[in-house]
Amino acid sequence: MAGVASGNDFQWCFSQVKGAIDEDVAEADIISTVEFNYSGELLATGDKGGRVVIFQHEQESKNRPHLRGEYNVYSTFQSHEPEFDYLKSLEIEEKINKIRWLQQQNAAHFLLSTNDKTIKLWKISERDKRAEGYNLKDEDGRLRDPFRITSLRVPVLMPMDLMVEASPRRIFANAHTYHINSISVNSDHETYLSADDLRINLWHLEITDRSFNIVDIKPANMEELTEVITAAECHPHQCNVFVYSSSKGTIRLCDMRAGALCDRHSKFFEEPEDPSSRSFFSEIISSISDVKFSHSGRYMMTRDYLSVKVWDLNMENRPVETYQVHEYLRSKLCSLYENDCIFDKFECCWNGSDRRLIHRLVLF
Repeated sequence: MAGVASGNDFQWCFSQVKGAIDEDVAEADIISTVEFNYSGELLATGDKGGRVVIFQHEQESKNRPHLRGEYNVYSTFQSHEPEFDYLKSLEIEEKINKIRWLQQQNAAHFLLSTNDKTIKLWKISERDKRAEGYNLKDEDGRLRDPFRITSLRVPVLMPMDLMVEASPRRIFANAHTYHINSISVNSDHETYLSADDLRINLWHLEITDRSFNIVDIKPANMEELTEVITAAECHPHQCNVFVYSSSKGTIRLCDMRAGALCDRHSKFFEEPEDPSSRSFFSEIISSISDVKFSHSGRYMMTRDYLSVKVWDLNMENRPVETYQVHEYLRSKLCSLYENDCIFDKFECCWNGSDRRLIHRLVLF
């Protein structure tokens, strides 16, 4: 679904469909995450089958300039496979939880993808030329008899059909005991965060065998556990600052300059709860499922089950704006609880100018 702004109002319209919509959809084909690259030219989607499909934005047609360019398939590759942890007798799903693009430095593109346990760095590159005229092998790839080589040839590059290749460059594994729910690339373009229910780790993109644990909320006695980490995000400009949200509806801003282990937060964002509106479901629906900094770094947006909130980093006691997403569901919370839909997680993001908020809706 895509939105087109008209004046001060939004006019929502259905813009593009990939695949047949009148057939039964296989579980493995259900999209679990989407992410644009920095320029918006590429759109990566991950599904429950562990595949990553990248779409490329086609240029607008000169014959029909009023129509927006569509996104067509650019590359498809298998990012993760199902695994089994024999020590814990635990099956690890191949479902892609998050995708994050890295800032483009050359002709190739790089992205991070993760399932519940393993993060992978992928290189996406194009190849439209091939070398011909080798001395030691024929054009079909067979090795030539060295004794029959009577002259030396200089290989030349010949044009070929465009080929898009996806190759794994790094695999970051064995650092999370619990399921990874967030990855976020830092503004220094050298490090990134990964978060699970109880810990946040800091990685260097060139080092795969170790990471630094910067947040650990696991209590000595797990019976004393009262909240879990639900999302984490790096600041867009300050590489030492990050935030993470919790299942209690709170957000903590941390500064890595204050200490190697950021158990003590620099700022704590929480909106006081209205006692008159408290119910059995209050704690569940107040759990924050996503947090995003604005591109300017001045604000951040959080998403819980029934609302989207915008926070000013200089004001911790309440959000500056609150948008009720689908208030009509408040009367249906009991039914949503019975079919577990009340535990669904929803994402949010800013548009390029920070003037619009985009979030996922529950549709019936």
